[in-house]
Amino acid sequence: MTEAVSMPTDAAPDQPQPVLTPERIASLDFIRGIAVMGILLANIALFGQPATAAMWPGGFIGGDGDPGGSLWIAQFVLIDGKMRGLFTLLFGAGMMLFMEKAWARGATRTLQARRLGWLFVFGLLHFFLLWQGDILTLYALCGVLALGCLTWQAQTKFVAAAVFYVSGALIWTALFFTFYLAAETPFGQSPQMAEALPGIMKSKALPVADGQVETALMQGGSWFANVGHRLTEHPFDWLTILWQVAWETVPLMLMGMALYSWGLFDGRCDPTKQRLWGWIGVIAGIATTIPLALWAQGRDFGYFSTMFVFIGPSMLTRLPMILGLAALLALWGPKATGWLGRRVAAAGRMAFTNYIGTSFVMLFVFSGWALGLFGALDRPALYLVTVLMWIAMLAWSQPWLARFRYGPLEWLWRCLTYWRLFPLRRR
Repeated sequence: MTEAVSMPTDAAPDQPQPVLTPERIASLDFIRGIAVMGILLANIALFGQPATAAMWPGGFIGGDGDPGGSLWIAQFVLIDGKMRGLFTLLFGAGMMLFMEKAWARGATRTLQARRLGWLFVFGLLHFFLLWQGDILTLYALCGVLALGCLTWQAQTKFVAAAVFYVSGALIWTALFFTFYLAAETPFGQSPQMAEALPGIMKSKALPVADGQVETALMQGGSWFANVGHRLTEHPFDWLTILWQVAWETVPLMLMGMALYSWGLFDGRCDPTKQRLWGWIGVIAGIATTIPLALWAQGRDFGYFSTMFVFIGPSMLTRLPMILGLAALLALWGPKATGWLGRRVAAAGRMAFTNYIGTSFVMLFVFSGWALGLFGALDRPALYLVTVLMWIAMLAWSQPWLARFRYGPLEWLWRCLTYWRLFPLRRR
């Protein structure tokens, strides 16, 4: 299947077309490598413990091994939401890069839509067969929404994204603060909350109960039993996640597109200003997130108080940090040419394969029919598993790319997108 060679009708010729050198593309890969490794750190509790443990320390089986919550605070302030946000920015930038090349060949957004369609298929297979924490379906569906904004001016994209992002953050903040007031303060005993309180408490009871079922299946069930549980009890969780997270994902994709067009990733921005604003964003994000973490700690990490800070106001406080990290890493990436930097860039170039591959490895680490470590490791031990998986990513990605043009799944995705067979092995 080939694309028409006539001039595309959906291009934006009035916008400056960035030119990425091989060094700058390697820089994008380096940032992507940092993000995909950070996402594993953020997700490791979701792999090895019930789903509620990903945000709530009380969800750990047998305790999280983190007296006082210092590790939770560090992860919440520095990692949670930031790495996924950084990766989402890059996904939006990658959509622009892909379409620049497509437009240059006379293709249209249909090619990008087909690419996202196959990503959706990969995501569903990942969700049902390997791990219910999949985000590929989310990226595919949000990418389709962002695709309609592709030819907007960069400033329009950024402003619209900011408005949509802040609106979503305020909605979730108000909703979960109401939950917290009702469930963990005397306000919940007031007459006006009498009807709402049972439903609010149910929003905790249901995931906790499902976590017990998940634990039994992971510790003693088969792979087929786990797949069957997702097919029968959670067939549309990926759609629920879309509603919850699209408020953040679509805007960050649009911001990534805008930053790409403005030259953040190709060296057209003033490096001094970029460095200044990058540090301002990182410092502001950390400074405003720490009080939220301490507030949750002061309430003994109650379920609803923890969910409130995790899902509500932290969405606002992490945005400057996400943008700041993108600015700083875009400056540092071209300089990361040493042994470690090249390996991180290789891991980022194979981010798709490494993301799915991590789920495959973790399936064997935690399933009862394999190593059986689900629910057996506390937070420090899970961090050790994370480091070992990082070592594996860094160890295999560069040697693979020395012999092959693409990662295995990147190659398959490319072939399916263009509906043709590309050479894989390097000459």
